[in-house]
Amino acid sequence: MSKNITWEKTINKLSGVKQPRDSDAMQQIRKKISDHCNDFMLERGPNIPVPGIDVIPASSKFLDFDDLNILIDSCLDLWLTEGRYADNFTNELKRYLDIEHIALTVSGSSANLLALTALTSPYLEKKILPGSEVITVAAGFPTTVFPIIQNGLIPVFVDIDLNTYNVNVNYIEDAITSKTRGIMLAHTLGNPFNLKVVKEICDKYDLYLIEDCCDALGSTFNDKHVGTFGDFATLSFYPAHHITTGEGGAVWTNNTELSKIVESYRDWGRDCYCKTGMNNTCGKRFGWELGSLPFGYDHKFIYSHVGYNMKMTDMQAALGFSQMKKIERFVIQRRNNFNYLKNVLISKKLDNFFTFAEECDGAKASWFGFIMTLKSEANIDRTNLTKFLEANKIVTRLLFAGNLTRQPALNGVNYKIASPLTITDKVMNDCFWVGVWPGLDEKHMDYIADTIERYIKEEAKIS
Repeated sequence: MSKNITWEKTINKLSGVKQPRDSDAMQQIRKKISDHCNDFMLERGPNIPVPGIDVIPASSKFLDFDDLNILIDSCLDLWLTEGRYADNFTNELKRYLDIEHIALTVSGSSANLLALTALTSPYLEKKILPGSEVITVAAGFPTTVFPIIQNGLIPVFVDIDLNTYNVNVNYIEDAITSKTRGIMLAHTLGNPFNLKVVKEICDKYDLYLIEDCCDALGSTFNDKHVGTFGDFATLSFYPAHHITTGEGGAVWTNNTELSKIVESYRDWGRDCYCKTGMNNTCGKRFGWELGSLPFGYDHKFIYSHVGYNMKMTDMQAALGFSQMKKIERFVIQRRNNFNYLKNVLISKKLDNFFTFAEECDGAKASWFGFIMTLKSEANIDRTNLTKFLEANKIVTRLLFAGNLTRQPALNGVNYKIASPLTITDKVMNDCFWVGVWPGLDEKHMDYIADTIERYIKEEAKIS
C-alpha cells in the first residue's frame, strides 16, 4: 500500500487550460484525505466471500487501498473530463498491450459499436457499405453482434466448437460470399479463438477483423496479446471484468487512419482532434474549408462523421490506471483458479458428466469464468443443477445469449445462418459457468466442486 503517490499534484500537461498547482496547504489536505481513505479501507476489510456462508459471485471487482486513494485524488482535481489520469491509463494500456492507438470510451459495448462503425466511414477507401455481410457467432454476448445490425449490415452466423466455445474455423470459408467484408468475434470467456486460422482467412479474402477482447484482458496467442492481430480490438471495464473503471471500455488499433476515425465517431463526429480543453493542435484552427462551410469556420465545430459522445471521465480513468498495476496478479489468479477447479472436478470423475473448456494450440487464456457443458449421456437437467448451486450460494451464469438467433431481439432482423448451429444450441441448453475472479481462491473452488458432486450424488442420485 502506498500513501504518498496519490496526493502529490502536478500541472495537467494534457489540456490547453492548465489546472492550478496545489498550494502546500492543499497538498497537506490531500495527504490527510489519503490517510483517512486508508483508515476507511482497513475498517472495511477485504470483501471476500466465505464459502457456504456468503454468496460466491460468478464475477466481481477487486478493489484495494490504492484504488480508493487514486479515485479520491482524481475527484479532488475537479477536472472531471479526460485529463491527466486518462493519459496515464491510456499509456499504461498501450505499454501492456504493445499497441499504438487507444481510445477510452463509456463501455465495452460502445467500443464494439465504435470499432464497427469506424469501418463504415465515408473517408475510408475500403469502407463497409450497407447490406454487406460480417461473419460472427450466435453463442456469446449480444453486443458483439448488435453493432453489425445497427450499421445496416448482415450478421452471418457460423457454429462454434464445443471444446473451446469459440468459432469453429472449419465453417468460416464456406460462409464467405461476394458481400462479405469482415469477421467480428469475441474471445469467449477469455479463451482465445484460433487467431492463426482466422487471420489467414482475413488476409486471403481481404476482410476486416475485429477482436472483442472484453472478457480477455491478459489472454495471449503465440505469446502476443489478443487484440493485436486484427484491425480493431475492444475491452470492457465493467466491474465484472478483468479490471474495472465502474463503467467504461476501450477500442484500439495500430492503424493511424482508423484511430483518427474512431476518435471522431467517439467525440460527436467532429473533425477536430484536439484533446479536451486544448485549442489549435493542427495549427490552422481558422484555416479550414470543409463541406460547404465558409472558409475559416472554427475547426473545433466542424463535423466529418455522424457521431456520438462516448468519452470516459478522468475519475474512471484514474481507477483504471490503479487497477492496471494489479493486472498481472489478477491474470495469474484467474488461471490458477481455473486450473485448480478443473483438476478437482476431474479428480472427482466429474468429467464423465461435463465437457470442460480447452485452449486451442498457441492460446493462453486469462479466464473470465469456468465454463462447463453437461454431456447428453449424463441425463442431468441444467436448470435443476444451477438452481441447486444458487441455493447453496454459488452464482451461476449461462453463456450470455445462448443462441442469439432465438432471442426476441432478432425477430424481424435480417441475418444469415451459414452452418447449422448444432453446438450453439447444445450450449444454449446445457452449458453454464461459475466464477474464477481474483477474489476467489482454492477454498472457493473446493466448495464449488464439492457442491456439484453433492448434487450429482444426492439430488440426481447418480453414482
